[in-house]
Amino acid sequence: MASPESHAIRATLVNDSDTPEVPPAVARQEWEAAVAHVALPATITFMPVDVAGMVGEWVSGPQARSHQVLFYLHGGGYTSGSCATHRELAARLCLASGVRVLLLAYRLAPEHPFPAAVHDAGAGYQWLLDQDIHPQDIVIGGDSSGGGLAIATLLWLREHTLPLPAAGVLLSPWLDLTLAGPSMETHAKIDPLISRKGLQQAADWYMGSADRSHPFASPLFAELSSLPPLFIQVGSDEVLLSDAIRLTEKVRASQGEVTLEVWDGMWHVWQAFAASVPEGQAAIEQIGVFIQQHLSARTRIESEKC
Repeated sequence: MASPESHAIRATLVNDSDTPEVPPAVARQEWEAAVAHVALPATITFMPVDVAGMVGEWVSGPQARSHQVLFYLHGGGYTSGSCATHRELAARLCLASGVRVLLLAYRLAPEHPFPAAVHDAGAGYQWLLDQDIHPQDIVIGGDSSGGGLAIATLLWLREHTLPLPAAGVLLSPWLDLTLAGPSMETHAKIDPLISRKGLQQAADWYMGSADRSHPFASPLFAELSSLPPLFIQVGSDEVLLSDAIRLTEKVRASQGEVTLEVWDGMWHVWQAFAASVPEGQAAIEQIGVFIQQHLSARTRIESEKC
């Protein structure tokens, strides 16, 4: 049952189909202004870093293992979002997992349409390898479009025969830019944040005339074998619920390992509301456990070899 706190926050949310359409550049400024005064954990440090010519940010804490990394790709419909908008979420993920988080400001649409984001994420991962960070010590993750981008990056790495990370973490992932999932219709009236209209506009800006079923844009249309273990969280009230369910089914049909958590009464990327909603922090703690399990497994194997 959803908490009283979540009911209170939910009552303040506005579905994007009921808000005026604003240009992406304006939306970016408004989002960054909204988070400018968010309190961040005093023990966490944020250090800008050049990631293969892109803006990045290391998020770390006193207990974070420096040789292990959560490579995190922010959401925002491929048109907005930045290191600044996701600092608090990254800080909480750092504390829960005990590893450093690398945020990447990949190029955004419509100025930089598909497949710019995929190429940037691939370059960011290659940069981590160039820093002598082992792929077995990396987990890739993301929320919303960043969750779709995380899977697309795994597919890109597989296509380029690069070593894959230890695992992947997806928060309310957007995985089908054709918007064919049944929950687009069945959950249209109960999703308090996201709508087909808003997703359609984001897809238009990101894809232009490109094929929206391309596997790097819509990983649900990809062949999904040989991926690392995946951990997916999605809210029961999301229009994107069926994206997560369909990905889970396809990965399992490909003999892959995937864990799906459907959180009752939750909305799109509720983890970002962890400061006010207990379900947000509880979900982040579950993500931390998953990351620790999959990175510590590699540590145990290496120590046994020695």
